[in-house]
Amino acid sequence: MHIKDKGDNMKKKDIFSKLKEIDIDSNKFIVVGDASLVCHGIISNTDIVEIVSLLPIVSDDISVKVKKELEEHDEINGFLFQKIENYPYKDNKNILKKIELYIDCQDTYKNERILKEKGYKLIGGVDEVGRGPLVGPVVAACCILPDNFNLDGLTDSKKLSEKKRDFFYEEIKKQAVSYGIGIVSEKRIDEINIYEATKEAMTIAINNCHIKPDYVLTDAMKLDLDIPVKPIIKGDLRSITISAASVLAKVTRDRMMYELDKKYPMYDFKNNVGYPTKKHLEAISKYGIIKEHRKSYGPVKDYLENKKKN
Repeated sequence: MHIKDKGDNMKKKDIFSKLKEIDIDSNKFIVVGDASLVCHGIISNTDIVEIVSLLPIVSDDISVKVKKELEEHDEINGFLFQKIENYPYKDNKNILKKIELYIDCQDTYKNERILKEKGYKLIGGVDEVGRGPLVGPVVAACCILPDNFNLDGLTDSKKLSEKKRDFFYEEIKKQAVSYGIGIVSEKRIDEINIYEATKEAMTIAINNCHIKPDYVLTDAMKLDLDIPVKPIIKGDLRSITISAASVLAKVTRDRMMYELDKKYPMYDFKNNVGYPTKKHLEAISKYGIIKEHRKSYGPVKDYLENKKKN
């Protein structure tokens, strides 16, 4: 059964209004297709609500044949929706990537659980902060969490308020089996480039753990280690262990920048933590650079070259 919208595309509230209008037995029908994606938050709207009978009936008005897997469903607002894992939109890679990310974000312990089922006991999550700033070091953290770890709301540090990050920072350190911090200076970044410096910071962080991991998960970074490494795209969202590492790294680096701000308040490091904001760039033009600036980075490099010419 298809319900076609005659006006603008339907958003989530419109879909539920349409479902209530047709007065279906919500236990006997399941919503599939784009309407299911809208109600799962994967896409924003659709012009069709597609409903499939859960009973073994196949008629002309049912475009998707009844399958056993349709009996597995998510319940949203009293209606049954196709489990997002079973969504048949196989040709749209962008939507499939969003679906995969959505699913992983609902179960951020998945990667760790799979590895523990394979026999790995000490799984280190590794992440870095500070690849983009014009000033200061790149900071990485490695964190090994206990089996019973639980910290509701923990995710990528960039998506958390500073107050939340500070709270999680203390809790992670308190609960962690082991953690380590790796810091690579701006001078070293200029010598070997930020990509290599990031890998170096991550390796230092792993080596600084007082208990070493037997497997490492990273946020999309390949590392050459003597233990297995799995880079995960958007790992700071998908893996609880990488999320924990991202919080440790960010709070550590931010606090370093706050200290630098006390020494050089004109650059506004307490707010930009070294990133090239308008105020930061204006301060470089007015006051020049400090020794903590990365001389290989565009705006700083341009300033030095212009200074030579003049």
